[in-house]
Amino acid sequence: MRIMHFSGGGDVGGAKTHILSLGKELSRQNDFHLLSFREGAFADEGRAMGLDVTSISGPWNLIRGLRNALKAVDQFKPEVIHCHGAKANMMGVLVKKLRGVPLVTTVHSDPYRDYMGSWFKQFLFGGINLWALKRMDYYMAVAERMRVSLIEHGFDPQRIFVIYNGLDFSQAPSAPEREPEGDIVVGIAARLTPIKNIPLLLQAFAAAYRRNPRLRLKIAGSGEDEAELKALAQRLGVAERVDFVGWVTDMRGFFAGVDINVLSSLSETFPYSLLEGAYQHCAAIASDVGGIPMLIEHQKTGFLFASGDADTFAEYIYRLSVDGELRRELAENLFQRASRDYSLARMCELQLAAYDAISRRARQRERRRGVVICGAYGRGNAGDEAILQAIVSQMREIDVDMPLTVMSRNKEETRLRNHTNAIYIFNVPAFIRHLRRSKIFINGGGSLIQDVTSSRSLYFYLFTLWAARLCGCRVIMYGCGIGPIKRQHNRRIAGRMLDRNVEVITLRDSGSLKVLEEMRVRRPQIKVSADPTVNIARANPEIIARAFAAEDIPADAPKIGFCLRNWPSFNNPAAIAAAADYAAEKYGLLPVFIPIELPKDIDAAARVTALMRQPYKACTQRYMVEELTAMLGSMTMVVGMRLHSLIFATSGGAPVIGVSYDAKVDSFLRDIGNSHCYAVGEIEAAPLCAAIDAVYEQGREQVELANQRLMLGERINIEAARALLEG
Repeated sequence: MRIMHFSGGGDVGGAKTHILSLGKELSRQNDFHLLSFREGAFADEGRAMGLDVTSISGPWNLIRGLRNALKAVDQFKPEVIHCHGAKANMMGVLVKKLRGVPLVTTVHSDPYRDYMGSWFKQFLFGGINLWALKRMDYYMAVAERMRVSLIEHGFDPQRIFVIYNGLDFSQAPSAPEREPEGDIVVGIAARLTPIKNIPLLLQAFAAAYRRNPRLRLKIAGSGEDEAELKALAQRLGVAERVDFVGWVTDMRGFFAGVDINVLSSLSETFPYSLLEGAYQHCAAIASDVGGIPMLIEHQKTGFLFASGDADTFAEYIYRLSVDGELRRELAENLFQRASRDYSLARMCELQLAAYDAISRRARQRERRRGVVICGAYGRGNAGDEAILQAIVSQMREIDVDMPLTVMSRNKEETRLRNHTNAIYIFNVPAFIRHLRRSKIFINGGGSLIQDVTSSRSLYFYLFTLWAARLCGCRVIMYGCGIGPIKRQHNRRIAGRMLDRNVEVITLRDSGSLKVLEEMRVRRPQIKVSADPTVNIARANPEIIARAFAAEDIPADAPKIGFCLRNWPSFNNPAAIAAAADYAAEKYGLLPVFIPIELPKDIDAAARVTALMRQPYKACTQRYMVEELTAMLGSMTMVVGMRLHSLIFATSGGAPVIGVSYDAKVDSFLRDIGNSHCYAVGEIEAAPLCAAIDAVYEQGREQVELANQRLMLGERINIEAARALLEG
């Protein structure tokens, strides 16, 4: 691949290490060219490393810089241009406009906090950078938290790649022998600017030094705050123990003389200084910001403290200064983590995969691409969010580059959770605009075609089907439920709209098929499949143990789960309470109440637990579907009202008892061969207790068979969507 990098040319520290080391690694198997918009040390060092470098003098002569950049691009003919920094970003956008080369930038720091402390630079350079960033094709975020920050600021999640920084550990030394009686050296390599919060470090160091006078602090870096920081060290009485060593070019040499590597930043992405310290087997203490926790796992590979917490910072410095064994243990753990997971080769591998995706997307010339997904999303219901998660995953299984747009009540949350584009569900102009450039429209899953909620809801979802067909999309209803539709007038309208506008309907239960037959829907291709969520993987046991611990639930205790919801006919909570007490008394099962939709389900559980005699646990936190599936699946049995509580439990391997408020619950249980289903308005304690006896004796054998059948049925959904997309 022909890869060209743009750099401002004044890059120092971690940014310089990132650009040059990545360029060196990329050039091994690719045609690589570095364009520096400044003569000087950065360009010279790149040439010394054997890189093909073009440098342009006069960094802010816009016309000359653009002319020379275009000349270099025309000569090299890159397949992708990768920019670093404000100047390079601005020039890259101009080149893209004139040459059409795909453009990507690495976001090395929070663009909304760059140049912090200088309003003029923040306004001028920061403003230019933000202008350019919003016109980029793609973004490389060097930490997951940076991706989240970009998404929160409105950047398209589908155009962001997360690629953590990497360092070449192939020549790393073995752990050095430290002088047992000498100074304990605390070191930091950072620009002396407000964002690095060096005053906090000085305060913490001074407090630790008062308890251990063997401590010494070395600060490698320069910047506008240097004089002020020296004055602060004097006021704190530690000036004799603080060395301002200036800008250091030999980072490995600097950290070879450091025992404890620290960072006190207010904001970071994934700092190279921590990797460079790990290279020399330094223990680490850092503020819990940006991508730092991906490398520093608290008390395992170092210490983390809340940004701004000088007291905790000081305590950690003191602890590591007096406990040499702990210092060596954390340093070695950090070295092993960094060299294994954050190598230069791994970073380069991910970078090349991202370039390949960018190049592949640039070659796609279809007028219509992608999918618009419509459902009851962004309302806090774990079942609906699980459906969306499953559909998104399955569409990316078909085409990893597929553009996805979700209609949601909470578009910000949907974008963050699913890394898709999202529009407010009732923003009709935006909806029509996306339909006109998408290939298929997905309605579902869930039970959207029903009038129990309201006729308005039914009419809205029917309108989306009509609009999608009118705008030229192929239309599929995906793993959905149909009904109940109680009003005869609504049934006639819904039947005609489905018959005229939908090409394929995949149904999650056989009861929905009967409803479609009664409505005389015949033209679409109709298949009985399964709910899209049944193929979502379970979370690992460690995550589940933490979830139970957070709710003060003993992980190893046998449990019976209850997933309830408020419903008008749920008028006998005493029956559920009696069944929960019965399971606890006879079988030693701990009743655990787990909400599927917060906060609505918590009140339903409270109505039951207020009537119980036996101890119980009631969860109050929101969980991802992987966690819910594993939590419910770990239980001896689950009593569920909400359909997705029964689906999650069955997928997790737990036998279930249904309390039905809707025909979809009856239909699901009937389809998996489960006869334990009781109408919520007629629920009594005796039948529930008898069902608990039967399920306890029966065990999990039938659940495994039901689960296999569901997973096979669910594949019908994805194959139907694939056929439409490839049609």
